[in-house]
This record gives sequence, C-alpha cells and structure tokens, in this order.
Amino acid sequence: MPVIAVVNRKGGSGKSTLATHLAAWCAVTGRSAMLGDVDLQGSSASWLKRRQSNHEARGRGIVGWSADPRRVMRPPAGVTHVVLDTPGGLRGLDLSKVVMASDVLLLPVCHSLFDRESAADCLAELRQISRVAAGRCRIGVVGMRLDARTRAEDALRAWAAELDVPFVGALRETQNYVRCAERGLTVFDLPAAKVQADLDQWQPILEWLQPAMNLSVRPAVGEPAERTGSAETERMPPPRREPPRRPRFSPSTAQVPLDILQAPRQRGWLARLAAWFGHSASRRRPLRGT
Repeated sequence: MPVIAVVNRKGGSGKSTLATHLAAWCAVTGRSAMLGDVDLQGSSASWLKRRQSNHEARGRGIVGWSADPRRVMRPPAGVTHVVLDTPGGLRGLDLSKVVMASDVLLLPVCHSLFDRESAADCLAELRQISRVAAGRCRIGVVGMRLDARTRAEDALRAWAAELDVPFVGALRETQNYVRCAERGLTVFDLPAAKVQADLDQWQPILEWLQPAMNLSVRPAVGEPAERTGSAETERMPPPRREPPRRPRFSPSTAQVPLDILQAPRQRGWLARLAAWFGHSASRRRPLRGT
C-alpha cells in the first residue's frame, strides 16, 4: 500500500499540518487512510481525536496508529493508504527505519535561512539511504507558511532547484489552518467557497503525489492473497531458508546495518517499522569517537 512520510528534523516546520491534511484528503476522496504518528509529541494523534468527535468532518473515518516499541502493530483490514507524521530531530537509524517503509517523502520547509539550512542537511542524509538512492522512494519539498506578499516562494523554488529536489508546492500563512487544527478538521472539510485559495495551493501537491496514491494495494492483513499459477507450481516445496547472517555495517556510518537498509519488503511495512523502533538501544553500536 502507498506510504507517505512527512519528514524534517527541524521542529515547527509544518509536518503535522501536512500529514493531517493528506490523511483527510484520502478520507474525503473515498480512500481508507491510516494516520501514523511516530512523533512522541502526538500532535497528529491529538488532532485525530478531535476529528472523530466532530460531525463536520467529511469522508471516511481515519484510522490512527502510534509507534510503540513495546508491541508490533499491523494496519487493520481495509486500509489502503498510510501517512506518517514524524518527529523533529529524526536522524540516523531511526530516520532510516521510516524511509525504508515509505514510498514518498514530503519535506516541509519554511522560508527562513535556519529552516533551509536544516532542511538541506536532512536532505543530504536522506539521499545516502539506499532506498532513496535507488529511486524507490521519491522526495518532494513543500513550502510552508509563506507570505504571498513577499518573494518567499520564489526563493524556496530557487533553493530547491539548486539542491536538485522537486519543489511540489507551497502553502500560505493563514488562520484557516490554525482554526482547522483546533477542531480536528482540514481545508478539505470546509465549504470550498471559504477556502478556495488554499485548495488551489494544494492542487499541484496532490498532482505530484498521484503516482504514489495510485500504487496497487496489497491484500489487507488477514485476507488471503489471490492464488495464481498452476497446481504443479503450488505443490513445489518452499525454498530453503539460509541461516541468518550477522548484520553488516555501512562504512559511512557504524550505526546503520546494511541488512536493515537493504531489507526486503515481503514483511508488512508496519510490522518492520515497529520492530525496528523496538530494537534495544544497548544493541546499537556507538558512533566512532564516542
């Protein structure tokens, strides 16, 4: 199933605003979405609670999930699209865990120099992860809280072009997002006449995401996959499993096992994500020089 993660190691960059709106857009357009809150602050989870008690919310219900290292969770049957809201300061192995479970990464960036510098560092680390480097996980930049009276959007577009990363859209500074967050809503839940300017800004972002949104949906957990192939093929014994090998570590960083970065995707993505978050800190190798 398509997995979209909203990532930026700088806090207050607009990650929760993007994540909640993407999940709501899936719900409003008839998709069955799950909003995964990997951030211990729980902004998206809090928003979802308010939404569930607000009769103004449109579309299908949104399933919530919070990363808990003490247990492994799976998406409920029927979920077709997943949006992950991640915490600030995400880096190293924890960042790799999220990326290896995702198909698309959205990087929200505000206009200030500090925001751009932090986002550039995050982007450089993302590009070192094998799934991104191989082109299996796309990255797009979204400008956040931009003043339409300034040239902030033009400056961010130029910055993204210099870093050779797609600039997929920009969202303006408006109280519409503040009021929506307080009520568990999004601009997709409000009358179009009141938020048309905001809906227009979302259009290029959603168009860029469309290829990921249209990914084929895997059978839901608990539902048997369709049997294909001849009976002779189905009677063949399962392939022999090789004994597990010791994890090999990347030469560029001693804390990210290559076996994790290059892990196959046969396992459920959410099971792998929760399992990785549950790794004991004592088993991680310390960084060199520490």
